[in-house]
Parts: sequence; C-alpha cells; structure tokens
Amino acid sequence: MTAAAPTGPGGPPNSGGPAASRGPTGPASPTRPGGAAVSGGAASVGGGAGSGAATEERLIADRALGCRGVARLSGGPFGTVATYLPGERLTGVSADERAVEIAIVATLERPLPQTADEVRGAVADLAGDRPVHVRIDDIIVEGS
Repeated sequence: MTAAAPTGPGGPPNSGGPAASRGPTGPASPTRPGGAAVSGGAASVGGGAGSGAATEERLIADRALGCRGVARLSGGPFGTVATYLPGERLTGVSADERAVEIAIVATLERPLPQTADEVRGAVADLAGDRPVHVRIDDIIVEGS
C-alpha cells in the first residue's frame, strides 16, 4: 500500500500548480538546506515559536543594521541566510537554538573586524548563550 503525498490548496506539491509557484510566502512549506521544513514561519528561532520568536529575529536585524559600517543585510551567495516569517522572508539573519548567523554587506568606513565585533556586541543579549557568527559577504566602497 502506498501513502499519497499530502496536498494543500492549489494542488499537490511540485505539481506545477499554484502551490508550487507561490514560493516561501504561499501555503507550500519552504525547506532549508538539508530538507528541514520550515513550518509556521518562525520555527528557526532559538527554541521558541510564534510572534515572540519572529520579534527576536527582527530585533537582531534592526540592531545589526544600526551598527556603523553595515550597509545592509545579505542572504549570502545562495540566499541561505534567512528566516521565514509569516508572509515574508527576513534576509540576513538565521537563528536557531544552537547559534545566530548574521550576514552583512559592509562599508570601508572602518576596519571590518571592528564592524563585525560591533554587530556581535549589539545582538549579544538577544543571542543569550548562543554564539553569534557575523559573515561579511560583500563590501561597498562609497564614492565609487
């Protein structure tokens, strides 16, 4: 006996129907590298789920963006540094119960290690005991 794949509104997954073309904001569940499904949008946050978890990741993003030398957040070369929230994809922050990863595009306003250290320090209280990994994915040279 063979079990049928679950279907959602718009047809079965990967059928080419509307559910398959919606991307991460539609009812189809997006997956992370390694095949882990992201459900409810906030499953990736430090052990919690729901609106409190989504708020934590938004706060992390806001604090990182507020640091001197950070031009913007980056999803990385393949867009893997991201958090799926209800109705949106927050690029540049990925957090789970083990670690917090932040990917940035930096300016040369000051030395890059100082920028990374400031970002790490700005989110340390939100990370708790988890290590904070700051990746500098690109550099913007202002005035060029």
